[in-house]
Amino acid sequence: MLALLGLCIGSFLNVVVHRLPRMMERDWWSDVAHALADGESFQRCFGREPPKALAGTASEVQKGLEGLAPYGLARPRSACPACGHAIRWYENIPLVSWLALRGRCSACKTPISPRYPFIELLTAVLFALAGWHVGPKPVVLLWCAVLAVLVALAAIDWDTTLLPDALTLPLLWAGLGAAALDWTPLKLSDALWGAVAGYLSLWSIYWLFKKATGKEGMGFGDFKLLSALGAWLGWQAILPIVLMASVIGAAVGIGMKLSGSLREGRYVPFGPFLAGGGVVVLLAGTERVLGWIGQG
Repeated sequence: MLALLGLCIGSFLNVVVHRLPRMMERDWWSDVAHALADGESFQRCFGREPPKALAGTASEVQKGLEGLAPYGLARPRSACPACGHAIRWYENIPLVSWLALRGRCSACKTPISPRYPFIELLTAVLFALAGWHVGPKPVVLLWCAVLAVLVALAAIDWDTTLLPDALTLPLLWAGLGAAALDWTPLKLSDALWGAVAGYLSLWSIYWLFKKATGKEGMGFGDFKLLSALGAWLGWQAILPIVLMASVIGAAVGIGMKLSGSLREGRYVPFGPFLAGGGVVVLLAGTERVLGWIGQG
């Protein structure tokens, strides 16, 4: 039952992964328009009157945004990006429709990325594993929700190197709230210090690396993601999560290097591997993971 639920949630996660970054871009352009129109802010920052062209640019950006069609997780309807064919309900059945269509749009025959059924299947497997791990209890749905958010964050970060606050921050606060309500086996103090340790550990590494090299080794979203994982799994899980993330990241990086998909000068975002490390610790347990690395 949880696997079937996971297939359906995975289908929705595909929408989140595709649309949420674009929704964020619209918000950023709205912020740009407001900043360009704020002459007083420009004067405080630069010490001079703003160029007249700025107001015109702000107006142009604002009009462009107002002219866009509504865009969110619920609308517009899903459609083929190549030909605009609106996807019918029977073409949107998780996994089954992709197989029935042989991975192609029914209208223009453009290939449909296999990542869509992959995310659906991955979410189904993770939900089933959560059921096996937690048992037939209502709280298993809470852990399924955590897994779903981690899948979405991993896919978004892989595509865009972004970890949206719209997902990481609710995940963090929900973890603290769940501990306070005794919905998780953690004490609230362990969840709180897990959030603190998760954030400060990567924050410290970030600043040490930046001071030493002048470069940024990771984004602030990674701090928030590890903080959220600490809120759900406790401060004891921070080291195992980071170690598992490093192992998974190294394996993926080596595989990409050998296959030629990782070109020189490019880097792979750390968020997907943090999410993967969190999933491993969640399902296997902190003690077992520490045993794997010889620290148990």
